[in-house]
Amino acid sequence: PAPTPSAGSLPSVDRVPEGPSHALRRIALCIQYDGAAFHGWQRQTSLISVQETLEGAIESLDPHRPVRAVAAGRTDTGVHAAGQVVHFDTASPIPPHRWARALNGRLPTCVRVRAASEVPPDWHACFSATYRRYRYTIYNARTPNLFLAPWCWHRYKLQLAEGLMQDVLADLVGEHDFSAFQRAGSRRSHSRTTMQAVEIRREGDLVVTELQASGFLYGMVRLLMGQLVAVGEGRLQPDAFRERWRRRQRHAVKEAAPPHGLCLLRVGYHHNPFMQPAWYDGQPQFRLGSSDPPPTWHPLSTELGC
Repeated sequence: PAPTPSAGSLPSVDRVPEGPSHALRRIALCIQYDGAAFHGWQRQTSLISVQETLEGAIESLDPHRPVRAVAAGRTDTGVHAAGQVVHFDTASPIPPHRWARALNGRLPTCVRVRAASEVPPDWHACFSATYRRYRYTIYNARTPNLFLAPWCWHRYKLQLAEGLMQDVLADLVGEHDFSAFQRAGSRRSHSRTTMQAVEIRREGDLVVTELQASGFLYGMVRLLMGQLVAVGEGRLQPDAFRERWRRRQRHAVKEAAPPHGLCLLRVGYHHNPFMQPAWYDGQPQFRLGSSDPPPTWHPLSTELGC
């Protein structure tokens, strides 16, 4: 279990008074967490989740009622978040601007509340969102790096052809059926979603992919990245990549990228309840002083797999 702060470190806040309860208010939070410490966002039996950890901290400040924290996206085990958005209802008289400091004093250091704001009672962290944006980082060098390992997928055998990856990724923009990139166990009634923006860029030995969509299917980003890296390493032909997702060939998509390279970067709303520095781009990006690229391959001279 993640460590909890000592009682002496807790900031003082107004306690809920005894007697008649206050009217419920809805509070929105922008939070960050290190996914390695948790078995995903959603509460699970006998496993530590971000939801359970956050709800426990909130209930310590509003003990008169159970708390249910609702997130904009349910991240999987090991996936990080730089700008997850959560809402909950509370009868506590704590002012909205004090919730961040109060919760950070009660949460383990692998979870931080960046901002808190009161929102209308019909505002919803998930259903009011207009987009979610994820970032996946690959360390594409021969030499391992201890400081990059918790946040990047290390691909060291071949230099990724990021231009080729960008070409096949561009076809995904728009509303499509992405069932080829959906893990079993999804509760969604359909597999259609709208990919709003895609981007791949190389920064030395780092290859950074950002995907923005109205919503993502269960396991979608990791399955998509597994296929995309296969294209970038010459193991999968671009036309085969396109055929797999357009023909919804889920049986052919067997390789998922590991979770630790993935981060929920931010969630967008028509009227965002937070100041931009708190929610927009909270994941630091690495800058390496030297380069150690693996061998390159040439798409015209290398026999591609299928």
